[in-house]
Amino acid sequence: MATVQTASRGITAEERKVIFASSLGTVFEWYDFYLYGSLAAIIAKQFFAGTDPNTAFIFALLAFAAGFIVRPFGALVFGRLGDMIGRKYTFLVTILIMGVSTFVVGLLPNYASIGIAAPVILISLRILQGLALGGEYGGAATYVAEHAPHDRRGAFTAWIQTTATLGLFLSLMVILGTRTAVGEAAFADWGWRVPFLVSVFLLAVSVWIRLSMNESPAFAKMKAEGKTSKAPLSESFGQWKNLKIVILALIGLTAGQAVVWYTGQFYALFFLTQTLKVDGATANLLIAASLVIGTPFFIIFGSLSDRIGRKVIILGGCLIAALTYFPIFHALTHYANPALETAIKNAPVVVNADPKDCQFQFNPTGTKKFTSSCDIVKAKLAAASVNYSNAEAPAGSVATVKIGESVIESYDASKLSKEEAAAKEKAFSAAVADAIKKAGYPTKADPAQMNKGMVLLLLTILVLYVTMVYGPIAAMLVEMFPTRIRYTSMSLPYHIGNGWFGGLLPTTAFALVAFKGDIYYGLWYPIVIALVTVVVGMLFVRETKDNDIYAND
Repeated sequence: MATVQTASRGITAEERKVIFASSLGTVFEWYDFYLYGSLAAIIAKQFFAGTDPNTAFIFALLAFAAGFIVRPFGALVFGRLGDMIGRKYTFLVTILIMGVSTFVVGLLPNYASIGIAAPVILISLRILQGLALGGEYGGAATYVAEHAPHDRRGAFTAWIQTTATLGLFLSLMVILGTRTAVGEAAFADWGWRVPFLVSVFLLAVSVWIRLSMNESPAFAKMKAEGKTSKAPLSESFGQWKNLKIVILALIGLTAGQAVVWYTGQFYALFFLTQTLKVDGATANLLIAASLVIGTPFFIIFGSLSDRIGRKVIILGGCLIAALTYFPIFHALTHYANPALETAIKNAPVVVNADPKDCQFQFNPTGTKKFTSSCDIVKAKLAAASVNYSNAEAPAGSVATVKIGESVIESYDASKLSKEEAAAKEKAFSAAVADAIKKAGYPTKADPAQMNKGMVLLLLTILVLYVTMVYGPIAAMLVEMFPTRIRYTSMSLPYHIGNGWFGGLLPTTAFALVAFKGDIYYGLWYPIVIALVTVVVGMLFVRETKDNDIYAND
């Protein structure tokens, strides 16, 4: 694309309205989307009660991931509409779909009331949310960028980048407020529904604001001249000159950005609550505080990208994150749950199993059962945050686990009736729980031993990595594609990166931990993806900050 130079000027009232209106609606969509992730443990008990607690939590994470898996399809559907009929009306539709789906989750009867229909409807609603979000982001980012002065696109679109974090922060605050108001027991029973139900008020405000917005001037001009694309999908992905840019945008930018984003916010929360056994209220407060401290840096890095370039900041964030994740998460354990750190060092655990009996417990469809004696014991230990090593046992033998002086035999659930399997599970769980307690593994983090200041500092560092990779990404994606197919072209790599690479991170990380026996082993997933993005981005992705986004129109 050609380069242009535009004199810097102050922001106008109309531009402020564009940024505010686009950002507020997008905050609401992220709020809706992340309520589920923040309440995954409770939702597991409400809607997947037909399985054991560990499997229920995995299924809840997979239902969470389902919303991410369909996001690229939402990008295709709504991206096509956005490039054909306009930005404004397309993301007005997406916010309605998101809002109604979220409200219905708050009304949905649980497994105890309607059985298997409950998780089926829940996952269907998650899919609708994912489709809506797939159409939302590209529209909001494109709309703002097409209103922005050439030399301030990074600064303007960075406000859109704050919305995901602000949406997460808002969801955590509403959850915390409801928890405090009704109490933990009531919240687990019915209070969790309140954050979903109050979203209807946010929906009303967001729709009203979006109805008052005007169409993007770039799109309005192009439509008046009859230059809009008649087939944005085939133009975007059927022509190699554009398709190769889409592929580079995915591998060389958004894949790494996504895993850094989800590691720094969602995986950090899961790690605190599920691995380090920090109580939910404390973990949410610490995450929320780190978001408050870190959020202004979205704007800082977005503005900085207008001066020094987008690429160096995004790839720099990916590289620094990949190099420091292991020491940061080790430090989180040290400061959040030192008793767990001590137990891992002083009480080695060994799983003896036939390697052929052990599977990699990754199950994106939620349909596969892990019933072998090896899989059962590994899932149990991973859920209890117990590090273990693996020893090879004779072929065909039943897996055992040595915890301290105790040796506990697992069982093969595939050869048992449902009642027999339940009885074995109860006895096995009790034996393992007793052994790991004697070995010094804590069932929960001790607040008196927690150094909250250091935990907050570490979480804030993770959020700063997020702001580096995420702050400039919208401007860079917008600048890579022409106006006539911009909504479609930028939305797909963004949502494949964030929906698939990012959304599957918790499930993949848990499977890696269960496979290896190391509570930190799941970090290899974001580290490898981030490093691949650094290499591909450095070699093949061009800087875009000086691109004229209308040159090819």
